[in-house]
Amino acid sequence: MKQFEGKVLFLDRSDINTDEIIPAKYLSEISRQALKPYLLEDLKLEGFDPKTSLAGVSVIITRDNFGCGSSREHAPWALEVNGIFAVVAMGFARIFRQNMFNCGLLAAELDEESINDMFRTFADKPTQCKINFADDNSAKVKLIAGSLSKNYPFRLEGFDKALIESGGWVGYAEQKY
Repeated sequence: MKQFEGKVLFLDRSDINTDEIIPAKYLSEISRQALKPYLLEDLKLEGFDPKTSLAGVSVIITRDNFGCGSSREHAPWALEVNGIFAVVAMGFARIFRQNMFNCGLLAAELDEESINDMFRTFADKPTQCKINFADDNSAKVKLIAGSLSKNYPFRLEGFDKALIESGGWVGYAEQKY
């Protein structure tokens, strides 16, 4: 199973679409690795520079409707080849969310109050994240900035949990079929 922990990038905006995650002009690339330098290249957000802001990032925390727009599996692939295995948001576009889980990546949906608290408490600090899963389908996002730390609960159930535990659809199919 992938490790869902590491340096956090806060993207304080809703409706970040798949064209901003990986521009359409790169969809003809043959390998996932070829997508790596283009992640979030077209995202326009104050204080964000894809050439410097993504260094060492493993987790993105954002607002609502992440991955909206065109349906493409290239968007989670671009995250994955850059070492970003988890996105935490209030919600995701349906197909993007499923593509994340199909790749063994985590699309963690938390309530608006938790997301607002994360931004208020941690967005202006260098922050680390550790996401833990329990056997009872509960999970938590733990954010740490210096001596400050907070936990934010969420649920991960059913097929989504099985995909995460298997490393994605291919691993799941190999185990089950």
